[in-house]
Amino acid sequence: MIIKSSTALCNDYSMISDLAHEKAEQREETLKLRAKLEAAETARLSGAPAYTLVESRKRLEAIYQRD
Repeated sequence: MIIKSSTALCNDYSMISDLAHEKAEQREETLKLRAKLEAAETARLSGAPAYTLVESRKRLEAIYQRD
């Protein structure tokens, strides 16, 4: 946490605002990642097929194979 005096807040409002927006964006990205991980875990627990890294790479190479 960053503690600033009220004078500093008034004088550096744009910096404080930018910092707040940056932190909010980081939090939003964290929440999106958490939701994706939760969905993946739910799918795994419900028996959805799982792939190893090697299998995933082979599937992607087959999809994006260039002649």
